[in-house]
Amino acid sequence: MAAAAASPPLRLPNDDATNGWSAILPPRTPRPALQGEVVADWLVLGAGFAGLAAARRLAELRPHAHIVVVDAGTVGNNASGRNSGFAIDVPHNIGSSLEELRQAAHYQALLTAGMNDLELLVAQHRIDCQWRRAGKYHCAVSPAAERTLQHHVQELRALGAPHELLDRNALAARLGTSYFAAGLYTPGTVLLNPAALCRGLADALPANVTLYEQTPVQRLDLSGSKVVAHTPQGRVRAPQLLLAANGFAQQLGLFGSAWGAETFPLVTFGSLTAPLTPEQRSRLGAPEGWGVTPASAVTGATLRYTDDHRILVRQGFEYAPQFRVSPAVRERVRREHAAVFAARFPQLGDVALEHFWEGSIAITRNGAPRWGRLAPQVHGVAGCNGAGVVKFTALGALA
Repeated sequence: MAAAAASPPLRLPNDDATNGWSAILPPRTPRPALQGEVVADWLVLGAGFAGLAAARRLAELRPHAHIVVVDAGTVGNNASGRNSGFAIDVPHNIGSSLEELRQAAHYQALLTAGMNDLELLVAQHRIDCQWRRAGKYHCAVSPAAERTLQHHVQELRALGAPHELLDRNALAARLGTSYFAAGLYTPGTVLLNPAALCRGLADALPANVTLYEQTPVQRLDLSGSKVVAHTPQGRVRAPQLLLAANGFAQQLGLFGSAWGAETFPLVTFGSLTAPLTPEQRSRLGAPEGWGVTPASAVTGATLRYTDDHRILVRQGFEYAPQFRVSPAVRERVRREHAAVFAARFPQLGDVALEHFWEGSIAITRNGAPRWGRLAPQVHGVAGCNGAGVVKFTALGALA
């Protein structure tokens, strides 16, 4: 591995201050940026779910160590704060062979551990993030998608996971839309505001953790006994580095040929309405908050009805090695979201999508995250595959 990586300066993910989840929260003052030289025992790069979980666990195991976390942006506006707000407890794809079922059971145990950690922290620190175990609806429109749901039913039965298969009428009564032909409900998923959860987790870090925001790492030097991370106004020296920046860490040249060839950055898009009025809510049948994921994760839309009576639309993705897309792409997707909303909620023709934003994810060839030691001084977590709230909380704590 080369002694130094990532020169010239890196292409940072686009933070255009449009994240709807943050926009609906009270203003927050970011932690100061790093200035001068800082010496730490551990350096964590990234203050998303993986990085915050890793920093917390390191601080708990080493109460006298100094843990430094740096993030290029601000907590809650980074990629972790821009997702759809699903903390998912069961795998999407389970398989049918004995080995696949065994792997799925191990994966579910990992998700359960991450969920339990988050639930405990939310309760202990009274994190106000609309955390509610509402479950999720895996929904189908076409006959082919309905067959996908039937296959998933068999997988859930084999795994012993609770579930309920619903027809169009039953779904309409719960969701306020008759757009879907069928849906598979699993009760364990938690719905939340991801930006609020990230903020709360950052505010609750142990005392021996120092968080620096708006501190992009521009270059890493691994030539000596300590890792040296160079930032615009200073640098951090630490004997150990944990990369928790998902696909962005690829820019630092530390993924190697294996991780680098298997991890791909994508940009996804979200839209959020203003809170519905009581009269508008009555047109839906006044349902409780819910979350819908598509039977086809590639072509379908993810939807949320939040506890504060907003509707989220999430659809579309673009391959984005530069971690950003053009204004033309943004405008095209914005129009697509408006069409998705109109098709599913024709009774809400007077409701507009108030917020629109993009966020970065990283996918892997086989759908599994990358996790482990990259070099004697470097550990890493990457490849959220669009479902990182619980999974990356667990992997960050284990890293």
